[in-house]
Amino acid sequence: MNARPKSDAREQLLKAGLSVIREKGYSAMRVEDICDRASLTKGGFFHHFKGKEDFAVASANYWSETTSQFFASAPYHQHADPLDRVMGYLDFREAILKGSIPEFTCLVGTMVQEAYETSPAIRDACDASISGHAAEVAKDIAVAKLLYAPDAEWTPESLALHTQAVIQGAFILAKAKQGPEIAAETIDHLKRYFEYLFKRNCTGSAIA
Repeated sequence: MNARPKSDAREQLLKAGLSVIREKGYSAMRVEDICDRASLTKGGFFHHFKGKEDFAVASANYWSETTSQFFASAPYHQHADPLDRVMGYLDFREAILKGSIPEFTCLVGTMVQEAYETSPAIRDACDASISGHAAEVAKDIAVAKLLYAPDAEWTPESLALHTQAVIQGAFILAKAKQGPEIAAETIDHLKRYFEYLFKRNCTGSAIA
């Protein structure tokens, strides 16, 4: 079996980290776990990363890069109406609740719950990831607000962050209940809240 190219080793370690951290959590994750999953040596690991914390920060950044690409290519962007794009985003978040719990839960949400006080570097990387994703969602919310709720006192930024708070909470419930069903129900409630905020009627169109 041919060895992976050296240039590929760092990415293989990061890919391994995405699954291992979501399975075990940051605290329980060991360097050996990452190396075993990536089929690489500890020497290879420490060639690319100073240690566990440095790897976690890099993993959060890698997560941001890969998920940004994933969401950028999602079908909800094809809607002409910004409110349809927002509702399509929520539909998409519900649709990807598939596979085992580690497969659909959030890497940065998992890490920040454990390391928010003990590691400012990890906390900041996780915040940048979550807030950066929320900022993208806020773009469509802002246009929808101008069209359908111009006098509302809430801001697109705060509502976008609220979506992330609900989704991260849905992941926690999925872990507690050992299944995606409660997470899907939670996102359904979030969709109803959006319909209320934008006065969306039962036919699917918004009332100006």
